[in-house]
Amino acid sequence: MKFFIDTADVSEIKELSSSGLLDGVTTNPSLIKKSGRNINEVIAEICDIVPGPVSAEVAATNYEEMLKEAEVLKAIAKNVTIKVPLTWDGLKACRTLRNDDVLVNVTLCFSASQALLAAKAGATFISPFVGRLDDIGLNGMDLISDICEIYTNYPNLNTEILVASIRNTNHVIDAAKIGADVVTLPPNVLKQLISHPLTDNGLKAFLDDWKLTGQSIT
Repeated sequence: MKFFIDTADVSEIKELSSSGLLDGVTTNPSLIKKSGRNINEVIAEICDIVPGPVSAEVAATNYEEMLKEAEVLKAIAKNVTIKVPLTWDGLKACRTLRNDDVLVNVTLCFSASQALLAAKAGATFISPFVGRLDDIGLNGMDLISDICEIYTNYPNLNTEILVASIRNTNHVIDAAKIGADVVTLPPNVLKQLISHPLTDNGLKAFLDDWKLTGQSIT
């Protein structure tokens, strides 16, 4: 499974990228707003840090304007992935961009039928939002299971399932068990994946005993 980080905070990306565990980055207009920075500048910095796919989202809602914005965004760096909404115009833009070998992330997916259409349009990634489905009383992981089943039935569909709107570590583990290709995580959730009280307690016991030996490895 690939780990992407969902943020436009360059300092957080630098910190997590240094671990060697980061495969890519996703951003959206809300995250760019939160950063308080120009989208072109922040995407360029992120692409310099992370060699993997970096999603930059168009703000337009019609096909022609989406393509104009995509031209600007994809010129920033070779690893920019153009993010488009799951609308008819978004799918049309996806097909056009994929015909030019541009990576495309189709976002705001909430149903298996939408995911099937995105794959037919050639999407590199489909981004189902599990947390937002949970918020309205549904089970977001049911959607991931459905998409995995459909894509498995048709091996010619090469779209990767990028699980988005991750809220907790259970979302990550459940997505991995189902077989999703990618998860995009808020930085705090990625850091939580390593935490376990028994690890902390065990390490403390080992270090306490080592100190009593009076030895030094160096």
